[in-house]
Amino acid sequence: MGLFVLSFFFPAFLFLVKVLLGVLVLCVLLDLVALFQPRQGIMASRSMQEKLSNGSENPVYLYVENHYAFPVRLEVLEELPFQFQKRDASFAVQVPRGETHVIEYQLRPVRRGVYSFGATNVLVNGPLQLARRRYRFGQGQEVAVYPSFIQMRQYELLAASQHLSAMGIKKMRKVGHSAEFEQIRSYVPGDDPRTVNWKASARKAELMVNHYQDEKAQQVYCLIDKGRVMEMPFAGLSLLDYAINATLVLSNVALRKEDKAGLITFSDQISSVLPAERRTSQLQKILEVLYHQTTKFQETDFQRLYVTVRSKIKQRSLLLLFTNFETLNGAQRQLPYLRKLARHHLVLVVFFENTETNDLLAKPAQDLEEIYLKAMAEKFAYEKRQIVKEFTAHGIHSILTPPDQLTVNAINKYLEFKARGLL
Repeated sequence: MGLFVLSFFFPAFLFLVKVLLGVLVLCVLLDLVALFQPRQGIMASRSMQEKLSNGSENPVYLYVENHYAFPVRLEVLEELPFQFQKRDASFAVQVPRGETHVIEYQLRPVRRGVYSFGATNVLVNGPLQLARRRYRFGQGQEVAVYPSFIQMRQYELLAASQHLSAMGIKKMRKVGHSAEFEQIRSYVPGDDPRTVNWKASARKAELMVNHYQDEKAQQVYCLIDKGRVMEMPFAGLSLLDYAINATLVLSNVALRKEDKAGLITFSDQISSVLPAERRTSQLQKILEVLYHQTTKFQETDFQRLYVTVRSKIKQRSLLLLFTNFETLNGAQRQLPYLRKLARHHLVLVVFFENTETNDLLAKPAQDLEEIYLKAMAEKFAYEKRQIVKEFTAHGIHSILTPPDQLTVNAINKYLEFKARGLL
C-alpha cells in the first residue's frame, strides 16, 4: 500500500509496483498450491493412557507426521478439557519431509471423573511462509481420571528394588515372632542371630536359621469419611482425594503382604461397603469403588459407621479411619463411637495438619494484626496436638499428618503394627 501511495507522487514507480504486486500474488498462490494440493499433508494423533491418574503427572504424546514434499514449520494447539483451565497449550515445531515428530507434555488432574478433550489443531506454514493451513484431529476424545495408580506403581517399583526408604518408608524390626515356623534355611548376612538353629547347624556343618512366615490373612479396612470436613483443598486436591489415593496404595501393600483389604465409605449415610478379600481382583474392585466417591457436604454420622462396622466386620481387623478434626471439641463428640470400635478392632485415626497454620507459625509477626493471627494459629495447632493425646489416653492410635505425607505415614504405621504383632 505504501508503494502505491509513493507512486502517486512518482508515476515512474507505478509499473514497478504492479510487477512487485504480481510477484507477491504469484508467490501466495504457489504457497497455497503447495499447502492445499495434497489432500492430507499432515497427520496428527494424540496418545495417552486409557485412564489418567489423579494428582499425578500424566504424560500425553502428540505424533505429527509430515507428508509434504518439503519440511514444514507448524504450530500445534491443544484443546484441553475445561477442568484444567489452560488455554496456552501450544507447541511450535519444525518437521522434516517424510518424518514424524513427537511432542510430549504433562497433565496433572485434581478431580476424578470423565475429561473430554477437544481437537488437536495443527497450523502449517507454506514453504514461502505466506500462507497457512489448519488441520483438526482427535475431536471429542474422552478419558477417565482414576485415583492415583501412578503413585501405587511407584511404591511397587521401589519395593521391588528395595528402595522404599527413598519415599520415607521405614524398615520395621520385628518384635518376637507373631508368625508360624516355615522352614530351616542357610544363614545369610543380616539374619537375626537369635533364629540360629544350632542342632541343624551341627548336622549340616554350617549355620542354619529358622525362617518364620509372617502372619497372613489379617483384615485391613480403610474407612473414608466423605463429609464436608474432607473437602478442604491442599495443592489442588481435596483431603478426600488424598485419602482415596492413600487407600489405593495401602490396599495394594496389604494385599502384597497377603492380608485381606476392604473398604467402607461414609458421611451422613453409608455409601459403600466392600468386604475384605485377598483375591487378585480385589484391587480392581477397590479402584472402581474409589473412582465413584463424591461428597454431599453433610455432617458425618460416626454412630452409623459404628453400627455398620459391628454388623459387617466380625473378625478383629485393622481399621484405618481417614477423617479430619479441626477442634478438640469436635473430636470428643465422636470419641465414644471410636472407643467402642477400639474394643473389638485395632483402630488408627488419620487426620490432617493445617499446613497454612504451620506456615503462619513459622513466620515472625511484624505488627499487632499478625500477632493476633499467630496466636489464633497456635491455638488451632495446640488443639490438634491435644486431639492426639486424647486418642492415646483412650487406647486409640492416631496419625496427625500433612496431606502430602499421608501415604507414607499410613504405610509406616501399618508396617509397624505388623512388626509389633498388634493385630
